[in-house]
Amino acid sequence: MLGDEQLAKLAGGQGFHVFGIRHLSPAGAYHLLAFLDEVKPTAVLVEGPSDASGFIAELTSSGVIPPIAILAYTDRIPVQTLLYPYADYSPEYQAFQWASRHGAEAAFMDLPSSHALALYEAKRQYASPVDETAQAEENYRTYIRDQSSIYQRLADLAEEPDYEAYWERHFEHNLQKDAYRRGIHQFSAQFRELTAVQEQQLAPKEAAYNDIREAYMRRKILDTIEAGHKPENIVVVTGAHHASALDLRLPVMTDKELRGLPKTPTKLTLMPYSYYKLSTHAGYGAGNQAPAYYELFWQCLQKGDLNKLPSIYLSQVAAHLRDQGTSRSTASLIEGVRLAEALAALHDGSRPTWKDLRDAAVVCLGYGELSIIAESLARADIGTAIGRLPEGVSQTPVQDDLNRELKRLKLDKYKTAVAATLELDLRENRRVKSEDAAFLDLKRSVFLHRLALLDISFAQKQRVHQDSASWAESWVLQWTPEAEIQTVESTLKGETVELAAAFVLKERLDACSDIAEASRLIRLACDCALSALMEQAKAALQGLAVDAGSFEQVAAAAYELSVLIRYGSIRRFDTDTLIPLLQQLFLRGTLLLLESAGCNDDAAQEMVKAMQAMHLIAQDHYESVDEILWISKLQELASRDDRNAKLSGFAFAIMLERNELVDEQVAQEVSRRLSPGIPVDLGAGWFEGLSLRNRYALLSRGSLWQQLDTYISSLDKAAFQRSLVFLRRAFGSFEPREKAALAEMLGDIWGVGADSSGMALQQPLSKEEKETLNELNDFDFGDL
Repeated sequence: MLGDEQLAKLAGGQGFHVFGIRHLSPAGAYHLLAFLDEVKPTAVLVEGPSDASGFIAELTSSGVIPPIAILAYTDRIPVQTLLYPYADYSPEYQAFQWASRHGAEAAFMDLPSSHALALYEAKRQYASPVDETAQAEENYRTYIRDQSSIYQRLADLAEEPDYEAYWERHFEHNLQKDAYRRGIHQFSAQFRELTAVQEQQLAPKEAAYNDIREAYMRRKILDTIEAGHKPENIVVVTGAHHASALDLRLPVMTDKELRGLPKTPTKLTLMPYSYYKLSTHAGYGAGNQAPAYYELFWQCLQKGDLNKLPSIYLSQVAAHLRDQGTSRSTASLIEGVRLAEALAALHDGSRPTWKDLRDAAVVCLGYGELSIIAESLARADIGTAIGRLPEGVSQTPVQDDLNRELKRLKLDKYKTAVAATLELDLRENRRVKSEDAAFLDLKRSVFLHRLALLDISFAQKQRVHQDSASWAESWVLQWTPEAEIQTVESTLKGETVELAAAFVLKERLDACSDIAEASRLIRLACDCALSALMEQAKAALQGLAVDAGSFEQVAAAAYELSVLIRYGSIRRFDTDTLIPLLQQLFLRGTLLLLESAGCNDDAAQEMVKAMQAMHLIAQDHYESVDEILWISKLQELASRDDRNAKLSGFAFAIMLERNELVDEQVAQEVSRRLSPGIPVDLGAGWFEGLSLRNRYALLSRGSLWQQLDTYISSLDKAAFQRSLVFLRRAFGSFEPREKAALAEMLGDIWGVGADSSGMALQQPLSKEEKETLNELNDFDFGDL
């Protein structure tokens, strides 16, 4: 241990060097490199989880392309995470690079992730009574607001639009030797003094969390000195807030205090990151608003010519505009640079800031309209860069497996921050020789379905509307840091994508108590090529089918099976074993139809969907299921008066569509259903159900519309107003061309001609018609 005299010497300012930085600060990286070249330290300590020091060599290895991040995560569900991201211009990353080039020792010095995650979680939770918890949370919000107001006050005093512009002009643009380090140290000391009392009163947990971290960092500094490094050969790189607190005159964490800290098991991994996630637009608190702009800033600093930044930035905006088909002249660019420099000249002749450049771009390239150049600005400010880690760099097993699969399936080119559409054809490609190539798209589909099952957001399946939907799939692929984190979390479920997907599917099967869900899991097992679990899902479905009593659930389950049977061969899956299950479910659904149709109008909405599914099964699998029994039940429902009128009308529409009814039967049923003696909600409700299916079959039967016209004409004012509830729902779903055909038909019925009726319906409402409609707002529709 160091003696009192040595500690006093360190405390007197003759010891180690503290270099305060702002995370993701290109000027911080620039000045830090110059400082390291001058001091030539043997040890560089950086704020970050001390148990991640082993990753520093990998961070600086060949083939690593920032932005990248260290991810700490708990090894149990639900997974808790902490991220430590770095861009190429991050001072911490450049410190690692310098240490690697000069053979110096580099290490992290903050709390190990096991303590950091436990303390971070404890900081968010309150053990106080409810009323005290609410007060504590309100105090914390007040503390955050007060801190923000201080930052804004600084900006206001400097006549800047916000704190970011203040920081850039006074810290990033200041290239005087040692001005950055001294300025941050003074800024840290004064800001902490200004907010210390407020922090203790309003955010005591935040204050305690920072105190614990700083005591530990002081301990790590002392450990480095005791390990043999001379104090003057140690450079400590830390965030600006902590710079003034890393003073060994303050308490150092003891062994006992370290053992008393809360702890949770954690693991660490490296992962690619993106500029979008680094931007504050995506919620990263220590980020900046324009990571791509600051990369350009960093490149200009390295070349020693920061004065070229305005022209290069505005040229990039113009290039993006040109790519979109909008050209701007060289003169506009020159004027943009001059305007930005003029705006900067209003602030003591400094260089233009990012805000100045954006304002100049809006005026000179957008001609005063932000919307014209918004996308181009976003690309120049935030960019689409995503980091890359070479093979062999430490990752979790499931990350390694995912990257191997992406490469094997030729999907690695889609691992970008820009969304791309991938169209798959699941049929065998007979133009190639190898089996792998012949079924490449099918294997891709299996892999993407597994990722979707794991909630890894890399791939999002889109709906396919064309007739080829049985063999075609459309996916939107976009890699994000969230997808990487989701991949890491999947490590807890299995060491490969396949094993993790199987784990998730097995969990869902064990918890499944819904017959429709069981059918979906069978189909999902097929999509993911998890044959063993498919057998378990079939067994679960058979067990649930015995007691299933809901028509909607049975219909949904049967429909899932029917789709799988129809298209299972495309996925090279034998569907014959599913046919008995489909027959069993279809028969049960058929027998449940009449009883289930005695429901209210709210339940009828789902019943209509279920009936549509059942009828589609009867059409597609007429050789396997009892279609005759299904049709007979529909006929019975269509004629029943004691069932839901909407469902009876829908069943009648199916019969009409199948030409099971002659014109006399149609006229008789329409006359009966739409007679004055039938309550208006039943008559109009029946017509609503009738209109839900095959409009062309309805529009071809003039007698039906003649009968409807007669029925509506017979209603008194109150009954007509009540009928509007159902009629509006019925006609509201008609396509424009169907409404036009209906208008022509009504014109003939009314004897005014198709053209006249169509024109009349297109005219604006008269004052009297508007007043009539307004009266409906005051009409009591009761329980309809």
